[in-house]
Amino acid sequence: MEKKYRLAKNEQFKRIYRNGQSMANHQFVVYSKPSKGTEHFRVGVVVSKKIGNAVVRNRMRRVMKEILRHHKHDIISNVDIIVLARKATLNMNYKQLESSMKHVLRKAGLISKKQR
Repeated sequence: MEKKYRLAKNEQFKRIYRNGQSMANHQFVVYSKPSKGTEHFRVGVVVSKKIGNAVVRNRMRRVMKEILRHHKHDIISNVDIIVLARKATLNMNYKQLESSMKHVLRKAGLISKKQR
């Protein structure tokens, strides 16, 4: 994921957790908040220690970022997003993860109308 699409600062994460909306399915939780200062979306990926050790968490983070990178043209602009992985993601392959993430993003209203 390119740098301009990333959330990096702790204050940004706190603002979205506190003031944003959330949507979930069994595999992912998505927090989102409209953003005025950007012309595209920004995303932060969170994988808790409940998921596994560092190797497992980093692999999950890489897979999630790759899914978002492939679908970056489908996601609406001017929004900050946090995607949190749940434990159910451990036993899923790439296609299942991709389908589940698209489902929760669509459910949260973050996929542009033309892609629905």
